Amino acid sequence: MLTALLRKRPKSPPPVGEALYAAVSAQARQPAFYTDLGVEDRIDARFELYTLHALLLILRLRDEDSEGPAEGAAAAQSLFDVYVSALDNVLRELGVGDVSMAKKMRKLGEALYGRMTAYEGPLRAEDVGALSANLARNVYGTEDAARAEPLARYALAARRTLGAQPFADVLATPAWPEIAA
Repeated sequence: MLTALLRKRPKSPPPVGEALYAAVSAQARQPAFYTDLGVEDRIDARFELYTLHALLLILRLRDEDSEGPAEGAAAAQSLFDVYVSALDNVLRELGVGDVSMAKKMRKLGEALYGRMTAYEGPLRAEDVGALSANLARNVYGTEDAARAEPLARYALAARRTLGAQPFADVLATPAWPEIAA
């Protein structure tokens, strides 16, 4: 009996959300955001880039369901769950204790929801002006929307690029556009 418990089990593939989060993470860490688009390498600016990329992928996944079964919504929820779990892990690594964790996660959750709400409308409407204003405030810490216009144009291009990619390909390897100033 003990041998059966200790036996190596075949490795199962990770949940779809983990693979999608890895793709979001890799893209949000691209040096061009910091070198070409002038995003400061601060924890809050990185949070903004991660959130923007997670939202872009979540929107693409949800859009899949307009024509068929709810596979897109399930994948989007899996990605969101992994993202929130990663935020929790980061807070713990930064030394946030159990006593204050709920308060910190609530505040972070409110910020996450606020960003996603602020970005979704302009992304769906392809409104570069409104998206630039929101990104300027959240990513660059300024009211100068022109400062964030290259990032807004990138985000809109990412939305189109992901939308043109077949669903199975998005799940396997999301395609992101080139990052250019």
